[in-house]
Amino acid sequence: MMNSSGRDILKTPIEYLKGVGPQRGETLKKELNIFTFEDLLTHYPFRYVDRTKYHTIAELHPESDEVQIKGRITGIREEGKPRQKRLIASFEDETGRIDLIWFKGARWIKQSLPVGENVVIYGKPKAYGSRMNIPHPEVERLSEHKAGVKSNLTPVYSSGEKLSAKGLNSKGIEKLMVNLLNELQHATPEYLPGALIKRLKFPDRKTALQNVHFPTDQEVLQAARNRLKFDEFLLLQMAMIKQKKVRENRFRAIPFEKVGEQFNSFYSNHLPFDLTGAQKRVLKEIRGDLKRPQQMNRLLQGDVGSGKTVVGLMTMLLAADNGCQSCLMAPTEILATQHFNGIGELVEKMDIRVELLTGSTKKAERKRIHEGLLDGSIDILIGTHTLIEDTVQFKNLGLAVIDEQHRFGVAQRGKLWKKNTLPPHVLVMTATPIPRTLSMTFYGDLDVSVIDELPPGRKPIETQHRFENSRLAVFGFLKKEIAKGRQVYIVFPLIEESETLDYKNLMEGYEAITKEFPRPDYQVSIVHGQMKADDKEAEMNRFASGKTQIMVATTVIEVGVNVPNASVMVIESAERFGLSQLHQLRGRVGRGAEQSYCILMTGHKLSNEARTRMQTMCETNDGFRISEVDLQLRGPGDIMGTQQSGLVGLKIGSLTQDGQWIILAREAAKWLLEKDPELSEPKHAELRKVFLSKHKDKFHWSRIS
Repeated sequence: MMNSSGRDILKTPIEYLKGVGPQRGETLKKELNIFTFEDLLTHYPFRYVDRTKYHTIAELHPESDEVQIKGRITGIREEGKPRQKRLIASFEDETGRIDLIWFKGARWIKQSLPVGENVVIYGKPKAYGSRMNIPHPEVERLSEHKAGVKSNLTPVYSSGEKLSAKGLNSKGIEKLMVNLLNELQHATPEYLPGALIKRLKFPDRKTALQNVHFPTDQEVLQAARNRLKFDEFLLLQMAMIKQKKVRENRFRAIPFEKVGEQFNSFYSNHLPFDLTGAQKRVLKEIRGDLKRPQQMNRLLQGDVGSGKTVVGLMTMLLAADNGCQSCLMAPTEILATQHFNGIGELVEKMDIRVELLTGSTKKAERKRIHEGLLDGSIDILIGTHTLIEDTVQFKNLGLAVIDEQHRFGVAQRGKLWKKNTLPPHVLVMTATPIPRTLSMTFYGDLDVSVIDELPPGRKPIETQHRFENSRLAVFGFLKKEIAKGRQVYIVFPLIEESETLDYKNLMEGYEAITKEFPRPDYQVSIVHGQMKADDKEAEMNRFASGKTQIMVATTVIEVGVNVPNASVMVIESAERFGLSQLHQLRGRVGRGAEQSYCILMTGHKLSNEARTRMQTMCETNDGFRISEVDLQLRGPGDIMGTQQSGLVGLKIGSLTQDGQWIILAREAAKWLLEKDPELSEPKHAELRKVFLSKHKDKFHWSRIS
C-alpha cells in the first residue's frame, strides 16, 4: 500500500514510527534486525499470557510460571557495592509481601516505580534461600493496565537487556505494535486469491495480522497463525517452482540421445550384481532427463549402502557414450579416493579412463591429468573441491556428479558451470535421507529421485544399546565374531572444542583394547585426525586387506574404507553423536552377506534427547524415519547446515512442525503458476508485487543446484 507520497508505507524506516525515534530505532536495528515498519509487523509474539487472570502472593511457589499480581509497592532501597548495586522494592497484597529485584538499570527503574499506588506486576517467582522474590518484573499502574488489556491473550515478544534499558521490553514492544497497527489500517492489502482463501477457510491478511498480535481467543489466534504460516510457505514454494521453470526453459545442455556401448557393456558384462528395482527406476528417471536438451538438475537420495554410486557411474557411462566427460566431486579426500578405487575396480576391464585429482596429487601427476582432460582422453575425473580450480579445464564436460551436496557452498558448485560452453547436467547424491517437507523446501527447485531399497542379500543391521557395566560382555561378543573371521570397528567421538581430551580418550581406549585383545592373537589398527595422510592410509589398507581384525578410529571412518568383512561397529560415548552421524557410522558394516551388529556404548546418565536417539537407532534402520526424528530433535538448521537454513528466512512457519502447510503451499503454488506463470493477471497484481519484493535478489542463483 502506498502512502500519499507514493512510497510503500511498510518500507518506512522504523525510527519514524510514533514512540520509536533515532535512539530506539538504532537499538531495534542492532538487537532485533528491525529496520522497517514491515520488520516490526512480522516480529511475531513467541507466546501469549492470559492477562485477565491474577494470583496472590500466598499462592506463589518456586515452580510457578510467570504470574500476575495486583498490589502496592510500599518502599524501595538499594543494596550492594557501588558498581554492583541492585534495586529492591517491597511489594504487598492482601495475602503477604514479596521483594521485587532488579540487578541492572537501577537508576532509571527507580525513577519509574510508582510507590504507594495500585500496580500490577508480572514476572516469574524465584527462590532465594528460604524466601521468594521476583527478579526483573514488569510493573504497570493498575489503571493503565486495565486500559491496555485488549484481549484475554496478551502477546509476549522477544526482547533483551539492551532493549529493556530503552523501555523496549515485551510491554514496550506491544505499545509500538498498537501504534503500528493504527498506522497501517489500510496498508496491508490482501494478496491471496479469493478462491484460495475460501477453500482453506482463512481470515483475510489484515485480520490475521491483527489477531496474531492481539488475539481475542485461542481459536482466532490459531486461524491467524495458520494463515501467516501458509503465506510464508507459499512465497517460498513459488520461488522454488519459478527457479525450476527458469532452469528448464532457459538453460540448455548437451542431450544424451543414445544408450551406447559403454553403458550396455557395463550393464551386461561388468555389473557384479543385479540392480534393485529402485535403482532401475531412478536410472529411468535420469535417462528421461538426459534425453532432453535442457540441463538435468536431479537430487538422488539413498540410504547408506543403497547403491547410489553405481547409479552415478552408469550415468557417467551414458555421458561417455555421448562423447562427453564427467566429473565426480566429493567433500573429502578419503571419500574421493574411495570412489576412485570403487569405480576403477568396476570399469577396469573396460575402455574407460578414470583419474583422481585431490590436494595431495603430485605436480607431475597433476600435469598429466590436465593434459588428459584437455585432449579428451580422460573420461571420468574424481576429486575434491580441487576440481573447481580454474586450472582444471575439460575438453567437453557433460555431467557433474556431486556427492554429499550440502557440504559444498552454492558459489563453489557454480564454478563447475564455467567448465563447458553449455552447462553440464548435474546429479547431486546425498546419503543423508531428507524428510519430504525439508526436501520440498531446500531442494524444491531440483527433481528428486529416491533409492528406497537395499541390494538383495543384505541383512538388517542389529543395533543394541549397552551401558558401561556391560563392557566385558561386549568384549566377549567381539572375540566370538573375530573367531568367525569377522572384523570390528571401534569408534571414538572427536569434537574440535575438546580435541585434546578426545585424543586422550582415544589413546586410553586404544590401550584398553590392546590389553583385552593382545598380540599375536589379535592385530589392532588405529586411525585418527592427527596422523599423517600416508600413515592413515597404510592403517586403513591393513584393515581393508584383513591384516588387522580391529580398527580403532575417530569419525574419520564415517566416510572411509569399505570392508564387507567388517560385521561389528562399536560406537563409544554414543550419546555425543547426532542421529545422522550414528546412522552413517552404522552404515560402515552390513556391507557383506553376514549378519552385522552396531553396539552403542553410553554412560548411565543420559538426557531425554540422548535416550530418544539411542531408542530410535535400536528400533529402525530406515534412514528416512531416522531423519524425521532428527528433524524433530534438532530442527532444520542443524541438519542442513547454516548456509542452506539461511535461505529459508521463516518468521512464523516451522519446517519441523508445519509439514501439512508446506505440502498445501506447494500444491497451491503449482496451481497458481500453472494458471498464471508470470502472475500477470490483474487479480494477482498484489501477489506479484509481494513475491518480487521478497525474492527479486535471489534469482541470480537460480542456475545452480
